[in-house]
Amino acid sequence: MRRAGYGIMARVSPPIETAARAARSLGVLDWIRIGVLALGVLFVATGLLPADSARSSLGRIAPLLLFLFAIIVLAELTKEAGVFDAIAQRMARAGRGRYAALFLLCVAFASVNTVFLNLDTTAVLLTPVMLALAARARIAALPLAMTTVWLANTASLLLPVSNLTNLLAADRVALETPEFAARMWLPQAAVLAVTMALLWVFYWRRRMRGADTYDPPDPVPVRDRVLFSATGLACLLFIGAILAGVHTGVQLGIATTVAAAVAVAAFAVRDRSALRPALIPWQLMVFVTGLFLVVPTLERYGLDDAMRALVGADDGVSGALRAGFSGAGLSNVLNNLPAYVAGESAVPAANQDQLLSLLVGTNVGPVITPWGSLATLLWFEWCRRWDVRVPLRKFVLTGTVLAVLGCAAAVGTLLLTR
Repeated sequence: MRRAGYGIMARVSPPIETAARAARSLGVLDWIRIGVLALGVLFVATGLLPADSARSSLGRIAPLLLFLFAIIVLAELTKEAGVFDAIAQRMARAGRGRYAALFLLCVAFASVNTVFLNLDTTAVLLTPVMLALAARARIAALPLAMTTVWLANTASLLLPVSNLTNLLAADRVALETPEFAARMWLPQAAVLAVTMALLWVFYWRRRMRGADTYDPPDPVPVRDRVLFSATGLACLLFIGAILAGVHTGVQLGIATTVAAAVAVAAFAVRDRSALRPALIPWQLMVFVTGLFLVVPTLERYGLDDAMRALVGADDGVSGALRAGFSGAGLSNVLNNLPAYVAGESAVPAANQDQLLSLLVGTNVGPVITPWGSLATLLWFEWCRRWDVRVPLRKFVLTGTVLAVLGCAAAVGTLLLTR
């Protein structure tokens, strides 16, 4: 009997130990994400959020979750193949030791990545690439890190794929990708100009970066040219699908899945060790799912009324500014996703300018608090892992200046494109 009992314990212990190790590996942010989902499930279980409302909310984000899953897998494998590292190294070498040139190249790199591959991808993947580049070239890490996090947020206005909030807004205002870009290109250009000016003043000028020049890093050869080419091609396929007019959540999910499948197939042949469970962005999916259960519940019990009072119903200049700054403020109190969802329900259906102004606020505004956007949370986690000290007081103060000036510039230019 003891042998049998011991055998049972032996069979049971490894899964228990595995679960215990997994639980110990979770960080504070992971537990917060799990807590948000658990709270949402509790709301449904207790009837605070009716089951029909929960199904409707989850049905709305299901295609977005597919997109989020596929885009992160695609970007992770692209990074694993060395594409991002190669771009960063060539970028640093192209700067030839001049900080002004490196600044412009970093801005372009982070902006293009955010526009086409989503702001969370920039936070998850470009942050470690930039920090590694800083170490190899002996460059101060904070200017590169701040460029990444600010542009992950402020460069996310141009296309529906740039931000999950954009995908939600594009469906609401019935704008396909070309029309969406036509409305948002001028606000995007304006906020990029503001972001660049403030980045240089607060983080990149000589007194802040601590050196006149930097030493370009030595080139590192590509480890596997087949994987490098295959993942690069997959990214080009995805970008081509966007430029071809793919815009709805379902279409984007399919296009991104096809591109990710190309990358996965290449790694299945060349390097299966890279196809590990850690590729699955469960943290993002858990957090987003939880938010879309928690926010509809809060809307039923007062958040909706509060947002209507803040936003108003005016589709003119006053209403646009109120929507933009209300979205920015609520994003820094809660998070930009619930802020947009709550604000969207408060904006009258016919008020397109006001809704897009709300979108500006929830994209550009969440740069003040560490939890303002998921991208900012992820960025802080990477800085912690790389032992990069982020002065919180300076982060908040400079972020406030960017949020105010960026939202004002973007909303003002948005009204010029009517």
